[in-house]
Amino acid sequence: MTGVRVGAMVRRLDDHRSLAAEPDLVLPLASVGKVLLLAEVARRLADGTLAADEAVELTAEDRRLGGTGLLGALSPRSYTVADLATAVAAVSDNAATNALLRLVTLDAVQQLARGAGLRDTTVHDRIRAVRGSDAPPAFATGTARELCAFLADVAAGAWHSPAACALLQQWLARNTDRGLVADAIDHDPWSSDGVLVLNKTGTDTGVRADVGIVQGHHTVVYAVIGAFAPGAERAAVAELRRWGAAVDRLAGDHRAASS
Repeated sequence: MTGVRVGAMVRRLDDHRSLAAEPDLVLPLASVGKVLLLAEVARRLADGTLAADEAVELTAEDRRLGGTGLLGALSPRSYTVADLATAVAAVSDNAATNALLRLVTLDAVQQLARGAGLRDTTVHDRIRAVRGSDAPPAFATGTARELCAFLADVAAGAWHSPAACALLQQWLARNTDRGLVADAIDHDPWSSDGVLVLNKTGTDTGVRADVGIVQGHHTVVYAVIGAFAPGAERAAVAELRRWGAAVDRLAGDHRAASS
């Protein structure tokens, strides 16, 4: 598609059916990179090396960040680890992201990525209000193939420990942004027997990205990253939603059987 570079991969876990387009293309991830931060927090909570009720202070700089999130505009200055993780997962909170990064350290998040076998997918920096020439050019970068592989392990309970996988899945299920890939998936977050979407989106200048686990008749993992030039925002969103229709077909019952 003119003006939009897309790296995409969709995998159905039971029969290994997959769809892909340039899945090894390294692209900026925007807030999708926060999945790796949440994974490090989940790992520590599951191991007992971090307590869910540990209090973490937001700094004045955290609160001035702006962008996505709510905590910087609320009165409390201190939140628990569990509060911060929920805010990152649900509304991609930037203040909560930086507070958790200080707590667990950027080095630990990068080490987690390497330990999970991710060679081209990592977090490079904290969230910044302005990304100057002295900072890494992107918060996080990665590939659709690696993100799909990681989420496949999480969906199967095979990454680190079943408890850590369950925590990460619980947080991703709280995401409130279903406007990209998930927009085209016939899902019901309130149903106990319908299709469920557990996902994380990323939105930045020139980037729209969405990764997730879809639990329907089949379990499907997906990662779709779109990078685009100014003026191609609508085309990028349309492309991600087109991939969402493919995810919907693979996760559904009769839809997948007839595809």
